[in-house]
Amino acid sequence: MRRFLDRLYIVSGGIGAFFVALLAALMVAQSILREFGVRTGAVNDVVAWCCAAASFFAMAHAFKHGDFVRVTLLLEKLPAAKRRVAEVMCLGIATVAVGYLAFWANKFTYDSFMFDEKAQGLLAIPIWIPQASFAIGSLLLLVAVVDELVIVLQGGKPSYVAAVEERHAKGDFSSDV
Repeated sequence: MRRFLDRLYIVSGGIGAFFVALLAALMVAQSILREFGVRTGAVNDVVAWCCAAASFFAMAHAFKHGDFVRVTLLLEKLPAAKRRVAEVMCLGIATVAVGYLAFWANKFTYDSFMFDEKAQGLLAIPIWIPQASFAIGSLLLLVAVVDELVIVLQGGKPSYVAAVEERHAKGDFSSDV
């Protein structure tokens, strides 16, 4: 199961990276095409959807690898036993919050599908298609948060803490800037 989940996070990060690359390619192409007088208004819609897809698909990967924004000032100052309790509480709250997000993101996407809602921009496609990245990405983040909660409840060190410690051991403090 561990290998499957780790691969899932790598794949989700790869999909997020693909959308970042697509975003860059679309923006460059749009800039060039404008110079030749080609109308590219619908590209703005696709760029917005790529931004959302890049963000939501990358969240689980970023969270598991210690690249997610976390406020650790208090946790780092606590003794090990209290830190573990605080980490469990934080991950429990995160599980509820991300579960809430995932539920409503998926309900919202499902409703758009059921009502055959169309995008309101220049590119009138079924809106559930770009919304699916929000729905899937939020589920992936929920899996990652629950995964970390289970690791900590079993007495293990959170993956995101281990990843940051590993980078620091190599002298890489770039993520702390």
